[in-house]
Amino acid sequence: MVFAVARMAPTLSGDVASLNVAPATELPGVMQVVQFPPDAQRAGGFAVVARTTWQAMQGANAVEVTWAPGVGTPPSTQAIAQQLRAAVQARDGYAFYDKGDAVAWQANAASQLAVTYEAPYLAHATLEPMNCTAQLIGGTLKLWVPTQVPTMVRAKAAQVAGIDVEQVELVVTQLGGGFGRRLEVDFVAQAVRVAMAMPGQPVQLLWERESDMRHDYYRPMQVATLSAGLGADGTVDGLKIDSAGDAISPRWMARALPLLAGPVDMPDKTTAQGLFDLPYDFKHQHMAHTATSSGVPVGFWRSVGHSHNAFFSESFIDELAYAAKKDPVAFRSDLLQHAPRHLAVLSSAAQAANWGQVLPGDQALGVALHESFGSIVAQVARVQAVSDNQWRVLEVHCAIDCGVVINPTTVAQQMEGSVVFALTAVAYGQIDIDAGAVMQSNFTGYSMLKLAQTPVVKTYIVSSLRAPSGVGEPGVPPLAPAIGNALFALTKRRHRRLPIDGLFVQ
Repeated sequence: MVFAVARMAPTLSGDVASLNVAPATELPGVMQVVQFPPDAQRAGGFAVVARTTWQAMQGANAVEVTWAPGVGTPPSTQAIAQQLRAAVQARDGYAFYDKGDAVAWQANAASQLAVTYEAPYLAHATLEPMNCTAQLIGGTLKLWVPTQVPTMVRAKAAQVAGIDVEQVELVVTQLGGGFGRRLEVDFVAQAVRVAMAMPGQPVQLLWERESDMRHDYYRPMQVATLSAGLGADGTVDGLKIDSAGDAISPRWMARALPLLAGPVDMPDKTTAQGLFDLPYDFKHQHMAHTATSSGVPVGFWRSVGHSHNAFFSESFIDELAYAAKKDPVAFRSDLLQHAPRHLAVLSSAAQAANWGQVLPGDQALGVALHESFGSIVAQVARVQAVSDNQWRVLEVHCAIDCGVVINPTTVAQQMEGSVVFALTAVAYGQIDIDAGAVMQSNFTGYSMLKLAQTPVVKTYIVSSLRAPSGVGEPGVPPLAPAIGNALFALTKRRHRRLPIDGLFVQ
């Protein structure tokens, strides 16, 4: 086997303008330089093939390349955020849910509360970066790929190689982290092109961490305005939500299944899930989403729209509880009388965390409840002040109803992994784009949660006779609002944008 390292244009839609490969091919071990075009919202670039990965890296550094910036106005996160805020204020999105007349009820309420929440772009940052090993022997293409979509891998590989899909043999390896990133096949197409230039030899194509982080399919930036009217007695009967952000499914379909992608985007529930399907019994509800297209490659990220929409909705429910001068658990419980499963999960988490206990003055609890992928999860987070503007998370109590449980240990492991994954995003996760280029490039600028920073995670399974449902993703959404709500209880300052500055978890 020989080894290849991919390099892509520094801008998201860029391409190679010119290449001088001579300085690379003169280096020890370097065998060939293969250029590949932009494909599937992926910038164009090249790969250097060598006897070892290190030699390929050195060869890639030596290539003299001039990059073309790509077409159109290069995106920037600041401009996109302004566009999303304007889209939310326009209030002309697609209505995913309507019940009663939330607008009229709110206008006649004794008092009103309206706030805006924001979530940034996020990378997947799987610990094993993108890679694929390919070997073209005669008319047969052999692949070894960590992938979540083996059927699509074979189809894409066959298309690039110009062969029938039955001539593609695939071995699916362990993923090294997926979280939705390995639903994409961009790196597979590159590996196949390199293998075609090296017939007969197996070639392992590797993305360095910098390429992996700068050329992801990111979780979309999202903005939401949530508003409600309160009666004179503190009751809340209406909830109105307007959100805006890039639609994921149409962009993914265009990349993965272009024959099924249409010229006009259909409403994409993945962007609004977790907002239009809340369990709370408000008499009047309205939820609309404006789907945008920023030019930033977006994709599915662990728990998809729920990952940020739960932060919006459960933080706002907490704000309503405090505005109504009610305990956050009691306030939710009153709104869940028609939803016994949700109420049971909420009660389980609150009881396990000893909700209502008297804590030291530097500590507080926060609660959040969310349903996703058929499972209901409530989390209670306990936070502690390190200084006036720094806090750490001490423990998280997770209660889950995921139907009939086959392996309780697996459920607990998934809840623990979800907390680690979500806490990383809450504390550190943010991708910034300037003039079409991603600013973060490695873990120095996009930190990962470390073992010593990880809180104690305790899982409580609520008995259920329902069919088994998801456990890999439902533990992610409630964590951000649980932490934000705990910080408000501790400091009386509300965090409405992620990541939370000052969340010092060491």
